[in-house]
Amino acid sequence: MRRNTRSRSLIVLTMAFALVLAACGSGAVEDQPPETVIVEIEVPGDTVIVEVEVPAEGELVTLVARCRAKQSIEEGRCNNLLRGVVDANAELEASGDDRRVQVKIIQDNPAAGDFVTEFELASAAGEAPDIVAGAAVNIGTWAASGIVTDVTDMIGDYPEFDDIVPSLWASTELNDRRYGVPLDAEARPLYFRKDLLAELGWTQAEIDSLPDRLASGEYTWEDMFDTAEEAVQAGVVAPGFGWWPRPKNGPDFLYYYYAAGGDLLDESGALIYDTAAAQIVYEIMGDAVARDILLDTRLDGDWGNWHNGVAFGNVLFWYAGSWQWAEWAEFFVADLGGEEYLFDNVGFGPIPALARGTNTPITLTNPFAYMVSSDTENVDLALLVISKATTKELNTEYALASGKLGILKSQADYEPYTSARFQGEMAPILEFTTFQPNSPFFSAWADAYYLGIAALVSGELTPEEAVEVVVEQLQNELGDNVIIK
Repeated sequence: MRRNTRSRSLIVLTMAFALVLAACGSGAVEDQPPETVIVEIEVPGDTVIVEVEVPAEGELVTLVARCRAKQSIEEGRCNNLLRGVVDANAELEASGDDRRVQVKIIQDNPAAGDFVTEFELASAAGEAPDIVAGAAVNIGTWAASGIVTDVTDMIGDYPEFDDIVPSLWASTELNDRRYGVPLDAEARPLYFRKDLLAELGWTQAEIDSLPDRLASGEYTWEDMFDTAEEAVQAGVVAPGFGWWPRPKNGPDFLYYYYAAGGDLLDESGALIYDTAAAQIVYEIMGDAVARDILLDTRLDGDWGNWHNGVAFGNVLFWYAGSWQWAEWAEFFVADLGGEEYLFDNVGFGPIPALARGTNTPITLTNPFAYMVSSDTENVDLALLVISKATTKELNTEYALASGKLGILKSQADYEPYTSARFQGEMAPILEFTTFQPNSPFFSAWADAYYLGIAALVSGELTPEEAVEVVVEQLQNELGDNVIIK
């Protein structure tokens, strides 16, 4: 969208942490000296004030950035763009470009579906923000519909992007073209309560070695269910509290399908629904309920009760995101010692190998990316600001606050990052990572697939019946864009 202005007095409004740009003066004339814009940036524990000169005949460009972020722990998504403005303007000045840039941010944490709808409606109305920070999986739909910019041929103009871990670019691609810049990475591990395993009779050596046994494939998904059932029968945890998945539809359920050996994306671009793999997943979910290790009401979408259950030690095993460690430390167990309490009582490792499937440990990453709207007239300035936010200093600060993992090669030997215990212990899990496909059809596929999961947990269908229902829905909704295998 067009965000150009020659205004000489401005205030950048934010819905999160502050960046205030202010300048005084009258309209430019040929002999008027350069205007000075005061940039005040709040950073952790300090306030930095920088003076930026706007040439008398120059152009001041305002970019709007829209970021989905949890309060306090993820606000670096947009705040780092604000902080990148200073270096962006310095580079413009050094290159002789008479433009200067400011960023207005809109940052809060709506539901994922609401965020997606908001951006799509704004794009349809020609009022989209210039930069949007959202889940990279949206690229499949947004790139296909033309509402985000293909930046493939411009990435090389910004040397900061050379530092991004190469494998992460795959999350921004559709048909071998790039439609965004990686912003963060994460893993989705198995978490377990050390104290509950000790109560069950595990030795300290057995507890301490569990992450390695998960990574080697020695301790399997089936072993985890056996341990969970034993804990329920022994009264260590209540019935239904042996193992918990996330409480609603979401990316995590995809690695169940991958673990069962399911294929997802055909060379033609069509999605695949592997009925044998799906049936294994549905059998697993039904088995968890039948063995009393999972509540038949657990997929109720109630994140509050779910977080309380896992954070306060009521659940033995659960699957969750790396970033949720930061949530538990800050919002749930801060009074108990925060991260120190978690390290004392909670361990983690890759999702265990499913012996009846691929028999290989697994995880999934659903990274966020900065994407540039097709509406903007200033793609180069948007990428410039993004590049200045993509530094080891800023990305590390954001990663440590949010429980995310670094995205830059230079962070491998950057002391503030390498000395962070959680990131250091979590990073090896990415060895087992998978991605969601960037396909415009994936949302419909995922919704249908999840129907089967929900039906098994609630006891409404058998695994065979669930497969039949899902196949019918996929064929009705996707037609030739899905292959039933």
